[in-house]
Amino acid sequence: MKISAFSFLRNGAKLHYPIVESIRSALPLVDEFVIALGDSDPEDDTRARIEAIGSPKIVLFDTVWDLEKYPRGMEHAHQTDLAKERCSGDWLLYLQGDEVLHEDDLETIRASATRWHNDERVEAMLFDYLHFWGDYDHVHDSHTWYKQEVRLIRNRPDIHSFKSAQSFRRIPNFDGVSYREKAGTEKLVAVHSGARIFHYGWVRPPEAMQKKRVYFEVNHQGQRSAAHLESSEPAAFDYGPLSRVPRYDGTHPAVMKDRIASLDWHPHLREHPAPDETRPLHDHEAFRDRAITFLERTLFGGRHLFASRNYKMLPGLSLPRKRNPPTPRP
Repeated sequence: MKISAFSFLRNGAKLHYPIVESIRSALPLVDEFVIALGDSDPEDDTRARIEAIGSPKIVLFDTVWDLEKYPRGMEHAHQTDLAKERCSGDWLLYLQGDEVLHEDDLETIRASATRWHNDERVEAMLFDYLHFWGDYDHVHDSHTWYKQEVRLIRNRPDIHSFKSAQSFRRIPNFDGVSYREKAGTEKLVAVHSGARIFHYGWVRPPEAMQKKRVYFEVNHQGQRSAAHLESSEPAAFDYGPLSRVPRYDGTHPAVMKDRIASLDWHPHLREHPAPDETRPLHDHEAFRDRAITFLERTLFGGRHLFASRNYKMLPGLSLPRKRNPPTPRP
């Protein structure tokens, strides 16, 4: 049994993605790590950082993004597919540039892949998500944030990235362009891997976080919308009061040690609302989301209510409860 990892990147270093940590976290598990490297800005040194890892398992190839052909975030899915097509493993582990594995979970992933290897009904495996916010001590557990997602799939040609590369679907006779078309797609049959994804996409210096939001606006809504966002919002992202986000008391992946130690934007974070605060609320601060989150935690054992899922569980199996849940503040 062979396991490949795959990902896509563009301006990864410039936008403060933990790309080196993400790749290094998977290398002990996989036989190869395939990366589609997009045409980044001249000042971006993503390639140099990846090459400095020095692993023969890394397969790096260049791509050119076409946001006119693949608008609304679909270029993310297209780039994901380009990397997937070059994988040779039986199982394919998908890690985006801000997603990191914990070393404690590597053998669990391998054991799950071995266990289900000969059961052709199983097309995918789910991972629990830890979505960090602002720093490395706060992690979302609110209704707004998805709690599980597919990150390990069979190497089958009719499985494709879906929408803006959040997940995967089976798409027979795929036209290579319509990544947001639901008609004719099938959800993958999944089991739980028993492992976690540490998602650090919202842990950046405030200025870098806002710059990343502008880049994503270009990819999803176009240059005009991105220009409006850039001109209408402050240059530094406001994470809001961190007291509204549960604390995380568990361990982080060992590969993140240096990056965590280098966090230097604590003066720009705050624990409590400012007396004269007038900014728009983040989704997790809104009354509706807080009410649903309260019900999920207290009455439904953490089950995600009204969740939209890109998978269907293997009959007879149910989703396990998340490990190492965050501790809500009193």
